[in-house]
Amino acid sequence: MSAEPPVLPDADEARRWAAEELAKPEYRSAEPGWVDELWRGFLDWLASLEGPSGVEGNVAAPLTGVVIAVLIAAAIIVARPRLNARIKNAAEVFDDDTSVSASDYRGSAAAAADRRDWGTAVVHCFRALVRAAEDRSILDVRPGRTADEVARELAGVFVPEARRLDQAARTFDRIRYGHGTAARADYDAMTALDASLQSLKPGSAPAYPAVAP
Repeated sequence: MSAEPPVLPDADEARRWAAEELAKPEYRSAEPGWVDELWRGFLDWLASLEGPSGVEGNVAAPLTGVVIAVLIAAAIIVARPRLNARIKNAAEVFDDDTSVSASDYRGSAAAAADRRDWGTAVVHCFRALVRAAEDRSILDVRPGRTADEVARELAGVFVPEARRLDQAARTFDRIRYGHGTAARADYDAMTALDASLQSLKPGSAPAYPAVAP
């Protein structure tokens, strides 16, 4: 069986393909200024094409397709590292302030719950249980730790709570970074988990290697 020949766009279709692909928010939000200028120049070049016919059209179409493919690949190469870095930073449990204690987070969570701000209450409660684990030397104090990392590390120490830890991490990410909504049930589940972890003794070695004196 022979492979079907590739689809070659004409000038109008090439413009549409490029506009639809490179106008996606992930490219537009991550690109630096020089890419923006290159993008505008490329659109101007596409607009200058007249959609030739005959032999010239047969040559222009594949050339246009190759140029589009190269530009899209370049946009992905430029955008992906920036997006990955943005996602990594965005997924951190804590903000820059490291002076907030577990009790402070619990107080903020309770205050938010009193005004029925369940999203804030859930986020602060999760941060409280993480900070408490740091205070107990169950977790090391490490900037940039994500909720998923917290769940994995604490699950190795509090094995019976592994499932609830995973769910808590998913809830935190959904509310804090996924623009999801929270309910009283989410807050109740988070406070119950926090209380449970406080009452349990670690069942294994700390989740991070001990530092030799």
